[in-house]
Amino acid sequence: MLMPKRVKHRKVARGRMKGMAKGGTKLDFGDYGIQALEPAWITNRQIEAARVAMTRHVRRGGKIWIRIFPDKPYTKKPAETRMGSGKGSPEGWVAVVKPGRILFEMSGVPVDIAREAMRRAAHKLPIKVKFVTRHDFPDHAEVSTADQREIEAHPPKFILERKASASQEPEAQETTQEETTE
Repeated sequence: MLMPKRVKHRKVARGRMKGMAKGGTKLDFGDYGIQALEPAWITNRQIEAARVAMTRHVRRGGKIWIRIFPDKPYTKKPAETRMGSGKGSPEGWVAVVKPGRILFEMSGVPVDIAREAMRRAAHKLPIKVKFVTRHDFPDHAEVSTADQREIEAHPPKFILERKASASQEPEAQETTQEETTE
């Protein structure tokens, strides 16, 4: 099971899972991966179950990377305990996952085997995920040049409207001045 070797605090606050993942949103090691579509806590047992499901399907072929780590302890109070009397004792470890985060990566196998292995792993996880390939993430240079071409082809409308209205106003003022002089 995955867990930290040592931590600064035994118990931590629950926190909030608001917004999208800030890092770990692209494939860095493998050719295929699964990406989270929902926020959730994923326990070390769920991560291990997903890993075992993938490795059993690929049967020594390929390499698998686990991109999340359960570094947050969660606590639980004993059964039949009244409210209050402090925070419960640490029960296990979870990885905080936000939408867009890559959970697992794989390479060295055909795409159909990777897709089936990831599907089996997805059944072990408590969230919706999607299968992604390296082709889904173009390089930064390609993105920036593609964005530049898009902006040049279709400039924003509000800039054009502002220029057009600014150019029409002086003409209207000139005609009114000519009429008054005649």
